[in-house]
Amino acid sequence: MMIIDRINYLNGRKTTTMIVIAIGLICTQSCKPEEKQNNQVSETKNEESIEIITEAMEFQMPDTITSGWNLWRYHNKSTQTHFILIDKYPEGITLDSVKQRVLPTFANGMTLINDGKAEEGFAEFGKMPQWFSEVIWPGGVGLISPGLTAETSLKLDPGYYLVECYVKMNNGMFHTNMGMIKELVVVDKKSNLKEPEADIAITISRESGIEVEPPLIAGLYTFSVNYLDQATYDHFLGHDINLVKIEENADEGILEAWLDWRDPKGLVEPAPKGFIFLGGVNDMPGGSTGYFTAKLEPGRYALISEVPKASEKGLYKTFLISE
Repeated sequence: MMIIDRINYLNGRKTTTMIVIAIGLICTQSCKPEEKQNNQVSETKNEESIEIITEAMEFQMPDTITSGWNLWRYHNKSTQTHFILIDKYPEGITLDSVKQRVLPTFANGMTLINDGKAEEGFAEFGKMPQWFSEVIWPGGVGLISPGLTAETSLKLDPGYYLVECYVKMNNGMFHTNMGMIKELVVVDKKSNLKEPEADIAITISRESGIEVEPPLIAGLYTFSVNYLDQATYDHFLGHDINLVKIEENADEGILEAWLDWRDPKGLVEPAPKGFIFLGGVNDMPGGSTGYFTAKLEPGRYALISEVPKASEKGLYKTFLISE
């Protein structure tokens, strides 16, 4: 939750990560790009995959899943851009606790910021309970455009989690406050799934930014995302990976600005024209690895983090896909 990172910052407790839970399916076998070209990402089904659907401001998904590796397939059937972030709260903190102690202050703070009263808004966030400093974010699914499906593979330990999305409505209010937050229990029974094998390896860190040898030709690819470290940036959040298809004549500067929530227009729907979000892996702690699968057609793409001025930090990499 973005608020939590800000609270931790304001309290002098920088959290190393905020994460976005993950959806989708990852291929459990590596295969050559030529063999994948005719497959849609949503066709790579597995009977143990977790299917999540959003039609408005909700997550239609199971309440309970197995621990270990799981394949998350997130179908965004709504008209807005979304993602999935997983929150691991300290023991005893429930969704009711969050609704009573967090969401009202969250709404008040965001309203003040949207009214041009940023200092007062962040002061409001400072009223959050102390237990926010103990929240852990073990991953999530990157941004996914309306009408598309994102697939992500994450490994979760048994426990109680919350699933959320904090993209903003056109009035500047976060989706979390509109109902996009849900309980999830990971039981002490391991899934039968193994860690996926990747076609393309990505590493991400504050020191070296995003490092990758991207694919060159069209096809269906599984990407591993290895978090070498995690950090807190000027927007009080960490780095993540989002895959974006850039249409011809799109203004890439607009994309970077939109991914900075500090701007009153940042993360506000509708997303800027000319960009199609294809998923990814949300913030994870240093030493963690997540996976996502995406079908790449000919064109220009970017791997970008949701951080201020991503290109200046090496957290914005573009590449071209040929026929």
